[in-house]
Amino acid sequence: MRVLVALGGNAMTAPDGSARPADQRAAVEAAVPALARVVADGHDLVVTHGNGPQVGNLLVKNELAAAVVPPVPLDWCGAQTQGTIGALLLDALDAELGARGLGARVAALVTRTVVDGDDPGFTHPTKPIGRYLPAAEAAVLVEHGQVWADRGERGWRRTVASPEPLEVLDAPAAAALLDAGFVVVCAGGGGIPTVRQQDPDGAERLVGVQAVIDKDLTAALLGRALGVDVLVVATDVDHVMVGFGTPSQRPLGHVTAAQLREHAAAGEFASGSMGPKVEAVCRFVEAGRPRAAITSLGRISEAVAGVAGTVVTAGTHG
Repeated sequence: MRVLVALGGNAMTAPDGSARPADQRAAVEAAVPALARVVADGHDLVVTHGNGPQVGNLLVKNELAAAVVPPVPLDWCGAQTQGTIGALLLDALDAELGARGLGARVAALVTRTVVDGDDPGFTHPTKPIGRYLPAAEAAVLVEHGQVWADRGERGWRRTVASPEPLEVLDAPAAAALLDAGFVVVCAGGGGIPTVRQQDPDGAERLVGVQAVIDKDLTAALLGRALGVDVLVVATDVDHVMVGFGTPSQRPLGHVTAAQLREHAAAGEFASGSMGPKVEAVCRFVEAGRPRAAITSLGRISEAVAGVAGTVVTAGTHG
């Protein structure tokens, strides 16, 4: 089968959330055995990943240096973190696959994702990112064209657009690498946000924009474009839970997309955590793909086989 695993950005940090270079390298090395097992089971593998902590580090550097050098735009931050995390995964996966006697090689692909330039988030951004700053420090960044909002006692925080992913532009390149036998790392952080613009002479131009894209929604889109059989969203829990934090809390095993959407409509899943993961797996199977799952990193290969995690299909289950 062709399998896509979406790793959370926090999978690339230490357990306490610290993201020093050594922490990130150690976290990636701890994650790759689960990915290598998918290859050892005979499947083609695509890996995508979050980049929130890594972009957060770059934003802090922007803030500290804003009075000296211009801040790096968010699309550049996305590209930089794709390259950095991709390089870490290249080294760690190459070593793990080699130790298992597997001949697969790994390729990392800097990947762009098309969004709508008319998305309302670009004129009225609402997605908060980065840390809180005093008003005076935020004002320096506002002078560079960023949008910051007063959050009261906690200070000011940057807000950006978080548009819907429409097309993974570089999916054909990822497909060619898969067909050539590579394990492919691509579309990190949801992809570099890109819009199509018309030049005065009518020619189309692709331009990076200041936005962040949900990596799980992009994973669903990428999976459909690559003809993926199973999408696994790897997180820090074994199952999706309903009634979370209550005496009636229970894990979900095999469910249909319709059943999962009913739970979502009832407010079971937080918009900033499990909500996008649930939406992504539903979109994937509703588009005609066979199966998706949400589970913990250590159970990825079992989830691929359909025997672990919250396993989602489009139709009846059983």
